[in-house]
Amino acid sequence: MKKLLFLFFVGLISNSNAQGIEGSEIGVDASVSASTIGGTFGIGLKYGLNLGENFIVGPSARFQRSWSNNVGTKFGYNIYGGGVFAHARYQNVVFGGLEFEMLKSPINYVITNPTKNWVPTLFLCGGFSREYNEAVRINVGIYYDIINHVNSPFRQGYFMNIKDSQTGQVVKILPIIYRISFFFPLG
Repeated sequence: MKKLLFLFFVGLISNSNAQGIEGSEIGVDASVSASTIGGTFGIGLKYGLNLGENFIVGPSARFQRSWSNNVGTKFGYNIYGGGVFAHARYQNVVFGGLEFEMLKSPINYVITNPTKNWVPTLFLCGGFSREYNEAVRINVGIYYDIINHVNSPFRQGYFMNIKDSQTGQVVKILPIIYRISFFFPLG
């Protein structure tokens, strides 16, 4: 996996030297979920450099706050971190790309005493992408977590599962989330 990431970033660097930067964008995505026993709020920010008409790369940052009030026990925690992303866009219709983030999270599903740890995520993403009046671009996509770390803070958002046809029991949860992002051109 490390070799794959290294080759990906070497390719990005060599591609950025071959093409000129044609502007930049600020991207934002947000998520909110809540119930009577808890909830989550998160925001992701991206700064992208346009390398040509259809390719954007840059750094990203993420913050997420979760809380719970289950059976009278109240607690909350923060998750934060950063990473890099690369998106390719095709004819103002679709996009595809990779997003890598390292997130500091107190979640630990493996041991009973949680400790803060850094959790890697690597999303392979794709979906619809549309620019409106050169003022905003909207990306609506499906994100597959290639690493699928056991302590990923996105696990609670995985929405696809495979059920046993005879018992109806969930036998596997796929590491897939959905996300809506807004990109605003700068300058």
